[in-house]
Amino acid sequence: MRTKKLIKYAGLAMIALFNIACTGPSLVQRTENKTVPASFNNSLDTVNTEKIKWTEFFTDSYLVNLIDSALKRNQELNIILQDINIAQNEVRARKGQYLPFVNIGAGAGVEKTPRYTRSGSVDATNEIVPGKAFPDPLPNYLAAANISWEVDIWRKLRNAKKSAVYSFLSTTAGKNFMVTRLIAEIANSYYELMALDNQLDILKKNIEIQQNALEIVRLEKQAARVTELAVRRFEAEVLKNQSRQYYIRQQIIEAENRINFLVGRFPQPVLRNSQSFAELVSDTIHAGIPSQLLENRPDIKQAELELLAAKLDVKVAKAYFYPTLNISATAGIEAFNPTYLVSSPQSMLFSLAGSLVGPLINRNAIKASYYSANARQIQAVFNYERTLLTAYIEVTNQLSNIDNLQNSYDLRAKQVQALTQSIDISTRLFKSARADYMEVLLTQRDALESKFELIETKKRQMNAMVNIYQALGGGWK
Repeated sequence: MRTKKLIKYAGLAMIALFNIACTGPSLVQRTENKTVPASFNNSLDTVNTEKIKWTEFFTDSYLVNLIDSALKRNQELNIILQDINIAQNEVRARKGQYLPFVNIGAGAGVEKTPRYTRSGSVDATNEIVPGKAFPDPLPNYLAAANISWEVDIWRKLRNAKKSAVYSFLSTTAGKNFMVTRLIAEIANSYYELMALDNQLDILKKNIEIQQNALEIVRLEKQAARVTELAVRRFEAEVLKNQSRQYYIRQQIIEAENRINFLVGRFPQPVLRNSQSFAELVSDTIHAGIPSQLLENRPDIKQAELELLAAKLDVKVAKAYFYPTLNISATAGIEAFNPTYLVSSPQSMLFSLAGSLVGPLINRNAIKASYYSANARQIQAVFNYERTLLTAYIEVTNQLSNIDNLQNSYDLRAKQVQALTQSIDISTRLFKSARADYMEVLLTQRDALESKFELIETKKRQMNAMVNIYQALGGGWK
């Protein structure tokens, strides 16, 4: 009868505490907008270049080897892998919180009770065996198991564990996004290195042409057909381009070391075949449809998982307004003499207790945590929408960039061809006194700059191909 009353009173207490908890603050959560345009540039083709593996997208064996080494040795990527391990351990910790905690142990001690105290006086008058009082001092031996369990009636602990799972998955998606960035950064640096090699080769050939022109000008001066001014101008142009070589060489060293850093190794020459750079052709890119970005882009997936975790964190924070039900129990054996430990049931001990505790007054700390969790959830919504918008704009920009660079490259190639032919024409005209030396000088200068710009455009074409592959989410699968 008494037990039924206790259960009744406990139930009434739980109802009262729950009613108090329901007076907690309510907040309006923001819902994310996942709507994206139906197409890129009015194309509904669902074929997507993102599906191509990076080992097939890049055909240069030297570049493939560099990327493969970086995926194994890059320090930043390995740091992220450890973050994944940390997040996985957090899932294990959260999972253990809603399971019962069981401790087992043994102990021994001794206690000397003063004679002229209540406990000492009682012990002196009691006897275990006739004619024998309590031992003084009194030893104690104990072996017991303790169980404590917070009953997850509001799913607070389960939601916390689920939030940790989403955080773990978002860390994995973050690693995948890092892989796409790493691959793109190595590829772009590699193409930059090849472009610099070609610019240096063009500069060397141009210096030879200018040195030949300088000899012609010197002969013309001896024939009194030009002045010393023409000789000095051509000498200055040769010296300027000879000096320019060292600037490009320094850029090559820095590009090599940028790649070495990404690969996780100390400075060393980077193997490449720069002679084929001018013949590189951008692959045909299939962008698919914008809705595919939600699955293909790791950063969008990461933002989505972070948002799911943030929503669960709000539920966890709100659950702290509700009462907590704790159950504890102990079972074991205890005696002041080791020989009595095997005596049953005299040496046995057990206890069972339950407590229902809920916040009543001064809940400011819980409210603050709840408000903060809701603010983080709203932040996660904005971050998701921003990431989705960024992805769409990146793809759109790169698609437009690829088309414009192709048109620019075709025109620049014609410009280089025209200026290269004009060098021979201006030189012949100069020899026949039908052109001024400045025409020869400016023609050579324009031809050099046009070749440099053609190489730069080719590099930007290859960069655009890499960037659209990354923007579509390629490289991490």
